[in-house]
Amino acid sequence: MSVKVFPAGGIAIPHRKGLTEALPIKRIALPEAVVIPLHQHTGAPCKPLVAPGERVVKGQKIGDTDARISAPVHSSVTGRVEAVEPRPTVHGEVLSVVIRREDSEDSGDGIGPVRSIDGLEVTGIIDAVREAGVVGLAGEGFPTHFKWVVTPDFPVDTVLINGAECEPYLTADHRLLVERTGDVVSGLRLAMKATGARRGVIAIENNKPDAIEAARDAVRQWYDIDVVVLGTKYPQGAKKMLTRAVLGREVPPHTRSYQEGVVINNVQTAVAAADAVLRRKPLYEKVITVSGGAVNSPANLVVPIGMSFRDVLSAAGGTSGNFRLVVGGPMTGVGVDDLDLPLTKTVTALLALTPAEYFDGEPGPCIRCARCVDRCPMRLTPNMIVAYIERGDVAMAERIYIEDCMECGVCAFVCPARRPLIQKIKEGKTALAASQARAS
Repeated sequence: MSVKVFPAGGIAIPHRKGLTEALPIKRIALPEAVVIPLHQHTGAPCKPLVAPGERVVKGQKIGDTDARISAPVHSSVTGRVEAVEPRPTVHGEVLSVVIRREDSEDSGDGIGPVRSIDGLEVTGIIDAVREAGVVGLAGEGFPTHFKWVVTPDFPVDTVLINGAECEPYLTADHRLLVERTGDVVSGLRLAMKATGARRGVIAIENNKPDAIEAARDAVRQWYDIDVVVLGTKYPQGAKKMLTRAVLGREVPPHTRSYQEGVVINNVQTAVAAADAVLRRKPLYEKVITVSGGAVNSPANLVVPIGMSFRDVLSAAGGTSGNFRLVVGGPMTGVGVDDLDLPLTKTVTALLALTPAEYFDGEPGPCIRCARCVDRCPMRLTPNMIVAYIERGDVAMAERIYIEDCMECGVCAFVCPARRPLIQKIKEGKTALAASQARAS
C-alpha cells in the first residue's frame, strides 16, 4: 500500500491509541446542568436569545449574532435557564447560558426528517450549516458555512476530509470513520456541492486500516471521491502538511489552504454538516476521546456541549490517583486545574495523564543542538524565535516568522533540555499582537 507524507520535518511519535481505538462510541446520560458559552468559535461572540427563567428545549438556538464570521449556539438539554452570566472556560471568561435540565426523558432534539442531497441548492446547504452552528471541530473552530463560501479570487477544486488524527490517544475521528462512514461521505459531498469542487478526498493515516477499508467501501460509487492513505507521521493532520502530502501543493507563509484551491474539514465537521443539512440537527453534542492512564474506563463518548469536565470524567468511570487534565491532544492541548469548566465545540479530548505520562520537571538551558530546527515541519528556527522573545524583541521574532508557527509542539517534544518552547512562542505571539495594536 503506497502512502503519502509531507517531506520536511515532523516526528514519529508513540500512538497510545490502544485504550480506545477499538471501542465503539457510547452515548452517556445527560448531566443535571450545562453551561453553554456564547463564544465557542473563531469570530464574533453570540448575543443571548434567552433570559433567566425561560424554558428551552434541546436543539433550540440560544445565542446568535449578525456578524459575518460567527456561529450560533444551541441548548444541549431541555430545561430552564438559570442564569446568563460570565463563566470561566478553557479560553477565559465568556458570557454563558446556564441551563438546569428538567425533562428526565429529554425527548426534544431539533431533528427533522432525513433529506436527500439531490436537488439541494448551494444557498440552502450553506444556510443550514450556518443555522446549525457547525464549526471546525478539531480545535480551530472556524465557522464552516463561511469556509464554504467561495469567491472568484480563490476558486476551490478539491475538498479534503482530514482523517489523519495524528495526535496520541485521540480516536474519536477514527471511530466516526468506522461507524458513520456514510455521513462522512455525505458531509464531503455537501462541501463539494457548496464550493463547486470537482474532487473530494478522504485522507487517513495507515494506522487505521479498518477506517481505510470502510471509507473505500463507502466511496466506490463516487468517481470524483478518493481515499488517500497517509503515512503515520506527526503533525500529518496540520492543514499545510496535509495539503502538501495529499496534493503536492506548497502553502506559502501567510497563506491558507483555500488560497491554493483546497477546503479542508475534519471528519467530525463533515458528520456535523451532514446532520445539519440532511437531518436539520444543530450542533449541540460531539464525540470526544476520554483517555489517559488515570481514567478508569477510557472511551469515545457522545457528550453534550456545556457538560462539565468533571461530569464527563465521571461518565468514563472516574479517575484514580494523581493526574493532570489536558483538554485536547497531548501535543497541542491545554492543561487545566478546574474540572468544572464546560466542554465546548472545539474540545477533541479529555486526557487524565499520570505523572509517568507527562514531564513536570525543570527545563534546562538551550544546548544549541538544533533538533527543534531539524524537525520543525514549518522550517522555522524555534530556538531563535524563543531567544528573541526572551530578550523582549518581538520585532525580530516577527521577522523570522513567529506568526507561521502552528504550535504543533514538535520542537518541545524533541528538545533534550525540555524547554517550554511552545509556551514561549504563544507568549511571543500575544506580545506581538499587543505591539501591533499599539502601532495601529
